[in-house]
Amino acid sequence: KMLGKVLCTVLFVGAFPSPAEASQGHISVVLLGATGDLAKKYLWQGLFQLYMDQVSSGHSFTFHGAALAALEPGQRLMFDVLKKLSCPPDEAPNRCAVLKDQFLKLSQYHQLKTAENYTALSREIETLLRQEGLKEAGRIFYFSVPPFAYTEIAQHINSSCRPPAGAWLRVVLEKPFGHDLQSAQQLAVELAGFFREEEMYRVDHYLGKQAVAHILPFRDQNRQFLDPIWNRHHVERVEVVLKETVEAKGRTSFYEKYGVIRDVLQNHLTEALMFLIMELPANVSSAQEVVQHKLQAFQSLWGLERSSAVLGQYQAYDSHVQEELQEARGYVSTTPTFAGVLIHSESLRWEGVPFLLTSGKALDERVGYARVLFKNRAYCIQSGTLRDAGHSQCKPKQIIFHFGHGALNTPAVLVSRNLFRPVMPKDSWKEADSRSDLHVFGQPLSDFYMYSPVKERDAYSVLISHIYHGRKDFFITTENLLASWAFWTPLLDSTSRQPPRLYPGGVENQHLLDFEMVSGGVAFTLAEPAELLNPSGQMPSDFRAIQSKFRQSPLVSAWAEDLISQLASDMEEAAVRSVARSGQFHLALSGGSSPVVLFQRLARHHHGFPWQHTHVWLVDERCVPLTDSQSNFQGLHRHLLQRVRVPYFNIHPMPVHLSRRLCVEEDGGAELYAKDIVALVANASFDLVLLGVGADGHTASLFPRSENGLEGAPTVVLTESPVKPHQRMSFSLPLINRARQVFVLVLGKGKHDITTLLSRVGHEPSKWPISGVSPSSGQLVWYMDYEALLG
Repeated sequence: KMLGKVLCTVLFVGAFPSPAEASQGHISVVLLGATGDLAKKYLWQGLFQLYMDQVSSGHSFTFHGAALAALEPGQRLMFDVLKKLSCPPDEAPNRCAVLKDQFLKLSQYHQLKTAENYTALSREIETLLRQEGLKEAGRIFYFSVPPFAYTEIAQHINSSCRPPAGAWLRVVLEKPFGHDLQSAQQLAVELAGFFREEEMYRVDHYLGKQAVAHILPFRDQNRQFLDPIWNRHHVERVEVVLKETVEAKGRTSFYEKYGVIRDVLQNHLTEALMFLIMELPANVSSAQEVVQHKLQAFQSLWGLERSSAVLGQYQAYDSHVQEELQEARGYVSTTPTFAGVLIHSESLRWEGVPFLLTSGKALDERVGYARVLFKNRAYCIQSGTLRDAGHSQCKPKQIIFHFGHGALNTPAVLVSRNLFRPVMPKDSWKEADSRSDLHVFGQPLSDFYMYSPVKERDAYSVLISHIYHGRKDFFITTENLLASWAFWTPLLDSTSRQPPRLYPGGVENQHLLDFEMVSGGVAFTLAEPAELLNPSGQMPSDFRAIQSKFRQSPLVSAWAEDLISQLASDMEEAAVRSVARSGQFHLALSGGSSPVVLFQRLARHHHGFPWQHTHVWLVDERCVPLTDSQSNFQGLHRHLLQRVRVPYFNIHPMPVHLSRRLCVEEDGGAELYAKDIVALVANASFDLVLLGVGADGHTASLFPRSENGLEGAPTVVLTESPVKPHQRMSFSLPLINRARQVFVLVLGKGKHDITTLLSRVGHEPSKWPISGVSPSSGQLVWYMDYEALLG
């Protein structure tokens, strides 16, 4: 009743809308976690800003703070926060006082703990609106709570607290959205059971930062200047950086679970990078178009591997963990507090351009920015003094989106004066005074056109306004979220056991965290000083490849990434030897998922591989068109062939598609391939055959109890697979066994059972075709990761 009286009073205050004007309806905002840190620091202020901005819009509002605490203590905590709310400096003091008083009177605390509590809240909202004769426009539920509580709260809202038909529901979710791809998928499925995609607003507060939010509009408004130069021919590199001076103290329970990559790179920095490298949509305000172009950009990125990142941890972190989490004195954490990651795209626009993402705690300054550095093709004759006096073409050319803090201490967009004068919207961005006393990346500010916001706004205030207006383009969709996790999870897995470099923190770091691009990856520039190494010696060490025997043949075993590195090096060595011996190298490759990381490794790191003298053959192929995503050749082409210089006539796909038919025996595709092998490969003896192993013991496309290919002539055969697509073409076992070398790659826990079985059985190819691989005059080598070997 009290809230109803206040609402009625507010609607009739002179400067505000009349009941007729208020016909757009009523909005109920429910802030869950209303007494938590995020709510105290940002969310209540953001909601107050929304009220100040929209009080004359025609909507009426009530604000419902909610938490688990009982009514009296919860109410006291919440109103202690509300009393400290402030107005912007340009707000008239009298109006500010009136609005703040109204906001406090329109705010109410609720204990939301049980299904009955949610039912009571919904009933209270409905009663209030009925008494005041107001139509409900919609409800906003802001989840400022840990993700483990999302599902239960979602169930309560869906069953007891949805608005009536005709009114909208907007549910706002805070990160973290999962811990890796699998957990993110699980959370997405659970939430999808209660809310539609259009009802969910996943917050990445960096998308509310004014400089980040302006990247796409800037590109759109400056197409005439950027179209010719926004590509690999002109851009030297792209950097997205967030440096912090603070440590993780007070947040170690969160940080131990997530670390810097999950906390900052997977979300904030990745989103800024996507805005820079995605193809520009025709309409940058269309949420659907922006998401589709983002997803295409994700698909163009090369997969990350361990060598793509350098990791660090400030020295005091372990003691903070021991203190806050009551860990034993000798506890050693491998959680990174610093990361530098190198990313590449295979798109035509960005191929070969390095994207560097960097973030860390306990660094020398607090600053965030996205920087596009352009190649400089100019050669200038004048002296350095004359060059510095003007806007010489020899000065660095760059565009910087400055997120805040740092020397500028404001959001800003900077464009080198020797590039172009940008188009900027005058209602929201103003040109800043040219100052030569401030420097950015070693250049005086006077070398740039610099623009700052006409009115600075907190990121959460911006995003809350977008939620109110239903603008989905500033939020993370489920597809976008899963694409990001799919990209980052392999790196997280491969570095989970990697000890980070220790650094002292602050200015004492000096050059200890500097890193450089080396052989397609990154590495620290300086060696780690001995005094920073853990004196207890308990820091985990890298596992190295160990060699032994498996089925009487050499075995190389290591963690997956080390194993792939060793296998790629061994393949290059075999290729170089073969070319030196005969002038060419005949390589036969299997399909499937296991070799993908190997193909990527060969393309990125093995620039000495003699591709010009290499013939690439397929060990087996699915009977689908070569352009089909299931085609082994398509995978080989995507991950390897299009990235290396193999002569066109040296690439030999299997002829599975003849006379517009797939693997019809009368078309003689298998015989054609066998004839090509006889004609080009001396004695039909390949220099190297790469195989995998299926969980059922199959290899190539030779399956248990297969009618063809397990014995007989060294040839190419048509076979049947127990899984779709059923028809296959494959080397026969006798042909495989004529090779000089056969390498068998086995990866993952899913192969542990078959690996254990194979260690015990003899030569029984009819049951387990891989057991029949035994080169008659060559060498067989097994490459197994620890998960396949040890489980």
